[in-house]
Amino acid sequence: MAKPIIAIMYDFDKTLSTTDMQNYSFIPNLGMTPDEFWGETGKFSEKEGVERILSYMYMMIKIAKEKGITLTKQYLRECGKNIKFFPGVTTWFKRINEYAEERGIKVEHYLVSSGTREIVEGSQIFNEFKEIYGCEFYYEDDVPVWPKLAINYTQKTQFFFRIAKGVYDVRDDNGVNKKSHGLRIPYRNIIYIGDGMTDIACMTVVKQNGGRSIAVYPEKEVDKVRNIYTEGRCNYICRADYSSGSDLEKLLHLIIDMVETTEEIIKKEEILANK
Repeated sequence: MAKPIIAIMYDFDKTLSTTDMQNYSFIPNLGMTPDEFWGETGKFSEKEGVERILSYMYMMIKIAKEKGITLTKQYLRECGKNIKFFPGVTTWFKRINEYAEERGIKVEHYLVSSGTREIVEGSQIFNEFKEIYGCEFYYEDDVPVWPKLAINYTQKTQFFFRIAKGVYDVRDDNGVNKKSHGLRIPYRNIIYIGDGMTDIACMTVVKQNGGRSIAVYPEKEVDKVRNIYTEGRCNYICRADYSSGSDLEKLLHLIIDMVETTEEIIKKEEILANK
């Protein structure tokens, strides 16, 4: 019999990485500070009425061109090499996989980010995910000319259903909307890890459908997520420490244990029902 599967969905910026992924190399290479770049992006969005995610993608192309920088996929990937992660992130995936494997459970990791996929591709953890969903550019002659995929904060919720159904192709609208008589991964076995207000829609959808949502925060900054928990938007809040023995790791172990127990009970009930 196939092993039960747990899907862990992650935000990236300020969830796995310590700040926005563009802040490490891309923005400094423009000769700007993060406040300057994001400030200009915000002004453009307000003035022209452009959605904020599309605004930052446009400004990446516009300002790079003004600074004489030729954007290519490889250039953006290089910008991912200096990303700094919270403690324990780089070894987290292997440890969680091994713990689940010992309990007869398979874990799959999925990234769902409003950040830039090409930058993620240059990071240390790119190969840890079964699927990566992020904002992407469409290229002509290796130069970005148009958004290929843009994911804002509410659009993240579609990936909860795509992952549950195993419909990974973002072009497959029929598959994700079609009524399913059986999910590849039950909603109850999906976990979402994010860092704050931009993750609330996804956290809420996961929690309301029986999964678990976790809001993480930097050390001594619990106030950033306290309201998300008290308002019932997430199941848990935890410090963004992915190290061995950390509270976050202990929490994931407990969730894996609960999934193991639940799946065993369901299996026994199905056997009794078929007798």
